[in-house]
Amino acid sequence: MNRVEFGAMGTRVTAVGQRVERVARVFADAEAVFSRFDTSSELSALNADLRYEVEVSPQLATCLRAAADLRRRTGGLIDPAVGGTLIDWGYDRTFAEVADRSCVTPVRPVGRWSITGNVVHRAPGTRLDLGGIAKGWTADQAVESGLADMVSAGGDVRSNLDEASAVIEDPWGHIAARVRLGRGGLATSSSTRRRWKVGDVDANHIIDPRRLGPAVSPIFSATATAATATAAEAGAKAVLLHGEHGLVWAEKQEWINAALVVWHDGSVYATTGWEMAA
Repeated sequence: MNRVEFGAMGTRVTAVGQRVERVARVFADAEAVFSRFDTSSELSALNADLRYEVEVSPQLATCLRAAADLRRRTGGLIDPAVGGTLIDWGYDRTFAEVADRSCVTPVRPVGRWSITGNVVHRAPGTRLDLGGIAKGWTADQAVESGLADMVSAGGDVRSNLDEASAVIEDPWGHIAARVRLGRGGLATSSSTRRRWKVGDVDANHIIDPRRLGPAVSPIFSATATAATATAAEAGAKAVLLHGEHGLVWAEKQEWINAALVVWHDGSVYATTGWEMAA
């Protein structure tokens, strides 16, 4: 089995399988569509377009339909339309270039959008940020197309191997759990890795649409497993945003197989459904 590693979408990607030499191109092509930092990307063009309705490529439309479905599943908690709010809090460039700022600019409300077929409908000023959803979706595409048996993209994992396992690390680099993944998706979301200061506030890249600000949660990191990496990504982020009620919420979601959280004091808690690896 072959293995490749490369950088894409602001993270490290690892792929294993028989045709993995083509996975880097899959991610490069996806970044050209989904990046909000590349002004020549299709998503940037969509965000800059002033029309109420815009027809997009099949690739962008498919990812947006997945995002719309996950917005519904999470009750609006995971919504690409927080893109404008994220920019207002200072994440308006690649994270390596984000700097502390003295105060937050006036924060715009979460935009409204929908998609029908390949046509995106938006309220004026709506800016979409697909972020982790696009990363998980691309990992799914690489595996589902048969190019790889397993892809890990910055913690978003999609596997087509019965024997696959995963190591879940806490925000301090310690092993929180070793689990059997098998065929499916796993993702971890953390508010501790991409942080900066806005006045006296510790900002992070996870926006809570209910408060129009960075996530405030006793959970430092959340991991979820689901049928796909895309769904696991949304599930993990929603668990983190639900805070102390995150695991209870996850237990009620039929589309989430299992969830695990690392509390602010380092304690680890989990739902049922995990199979530990040796």
